[in-house]
Amino acid sequence: MTELIGSINSWAWGPVMLVLLLGTGLYLSIGLGFLTIRKLPKAIKLLSRGGEGQGAGDISPFSALMTSLSATIGTGNIAGVATALALGGPGALLWMWVTALVGTATKYSEAVCAVKFREQDERGNYSGGPMYYIRNGLHKRWHWLGFAFAIFGSLAGFGIANTVQSNSVSQVLNETFSVPPLATGLVLMLLVGSVILGGIRRIANVASWLVPIMAIAYILMSLVVLLSHVEEIPRAFGVIFDSALNGSAAAGGFAGATVWAALRFGVARGIFSNEAGLGSAPIAHAAARTNEPVQQGMIAMLGTFIDTLVVCTMTGLVIVIMDVLPSGENGAALTSMAFANAFPGGEYIVSLGLCLFAFTTMIGWSFYGERCVVFLFGTRGILPFRLAWVVVIPIGTVMNLELVWLIADTLNAFMAIPNLIALLLLSPLVFRISKAYFKDQDKAAET
Repeated sequence: MTELIGSINSWAWGPVMLVLLLGTGLYLSIGLGFLTIRKLPKAIKLLSRGGEGQGAGDISPFSALMTSLSATIGTGNIAGVATALALGGPGALLWMWVTALVGTATKYSEAVCAVKFREQDERGNYSGGPMYYIRNGLHKRWHWLGFAFAIFGSLAGFGIANTVQSNSVSQVLNETFSVPPLATGLVLMLLVGSVILGGIRRIANVASWLVPIMAIAYILMSLVVLLSHVEEIPRAFGVIFDSALNGSAAAGGFAGATVWAALRFGVARGIFSNEAGLGSAPIAHAAARTNEPVQQGMIAMLGTFIDTLVVCTMTGLVIVIMDVLPSGENGAALTSMAFANAFPGGEYIVSLGLCLFAFTTMIGWSFYGERCVVFLFGTRGILPFRLAWVVVIPIGTVMNLELVWLIADTLNAFMAIPNLIALLLLSPLVFRISKAYFKDQDKAAET
């Protein structure tokens, strides 16, 4: 079974998927006139002055961004980046940056469509995301894609955002502090349960204060390393670009460090980290209090910048500067080694960061899965889903998750396919809405 799923996974995340992800992002970037790069200062200003939002919705635009970031800033920022560099060489970081730059247009378009085509459920809460903009924005011949996305989305989270996360936390705490895995699972079950049983408002409240604190703390710790080795930063960028463009890093002795490996693992881990194209983040942005899809799209695109161009970059630069790639370590252990070599107790910073990042991923993705269940079964499916989500947390800490990981990772790829098809079909609408919005903004500025 593992070999079969592994073969499907290799196909699902193979060259066709990577081309589809990057190609969609590039097409949307060109169609939007690269506004996601041009309007970045405006997006930051919009977030800073309009955090509470005006219009219909359940949570503020800022809380929607923090909820989506709670799911995206996770183990991928610590373990995923390290894996990409270990398997693809330092050049993988460059392709993560490229993925992020075109991914901002994907994330922007997802949020625009999510707000434009969202619905209210029987309890008055807002639901949106790919399944809704497929059903409400496309011809009925495409509606089966919405159901496919909802099925994949409701199941994928139990693996990659639940049991895999709890397993990672239990391993770190067991190795660092000798905490029994099951004890970690039970505590996580209580903490996650106390948050998600309160619904999107409680999830958003927790994410709104926890995500900025943990992200800023991790960035500051990374900056301590970079500033203490500031003379090495130019060399690190040289190694990254050299490895990405000509594969010379293959002489360094780590597996698969070629141009293709750098591209493949950089793109795949970049998407895994910032989730641009998967269709998960727009589910959170659909709940934002706003009547302007474009404004929420601009706020949403900031998530990709923060996740990949800031947090992932910090991890990657520390690993390259501390020159730990030849050690043969991989994943979180590689990042932990880099920080431990940088200053005493650095490994504890990584352990704490991994625990917090995993926790926020679990609460953020629970909302994604829940909204998929609401699409399929209505609000009667909410409580059973929340209970199931909480119950499987401790199970993940005591089981071998190789097969679970493969299945969940494959389901993530299957989530992306309906979403990307929908974005391509709805792109003329996104371009038209965006053009009209900024034209009105320009007229207002002139008067």
